[in-house]
Amino acid sequence: MKPDSPNGAHSYCGAAREILTIIGAKWAVLVVSLLDEKPRRFSELKREIGDITQKSLTSVLRELEKDGIIERVVTPTVPPRVDYSLTELGRSLLVPIKALRLWAMENHPAVVAARERFEVKTAA
Repeated sequence: MKPDSPNGAHSYCGAAREILTIIGAKWAVLVVSLLDEKPRRFSELKREIGDITQKSLTSVLRELEKDGIIERVVTPTVPPRVDYSLTELGRSLLVPIKALRLWAMENHPAVVAARERFEVKTAA
């Protein structure tokens, strides 16, 4: 599509691509979903997610903070307490995330069946 398209479709695609890059990160949706329940500390998030590395969790938290999805709050205690919570923008992201979660739950059997059909077809 041309960048100077009169309907602004090029702008729309660029914005969608940028936002999908943010929430499409491997752990981003899970982190946002966990923060929907309550603010959490780094160690709580790591424990809840399970198989995420410290480096990956640090990276996704920084990206979400940079993009205004989460807020990092440092409480000056010894040792300092750091909590992560959703911003208003992050809360608004829960609407499409919950819709996607519902779609996934409803359509998972169909996706699994399609994969099985594909495997049978490509094995032949």
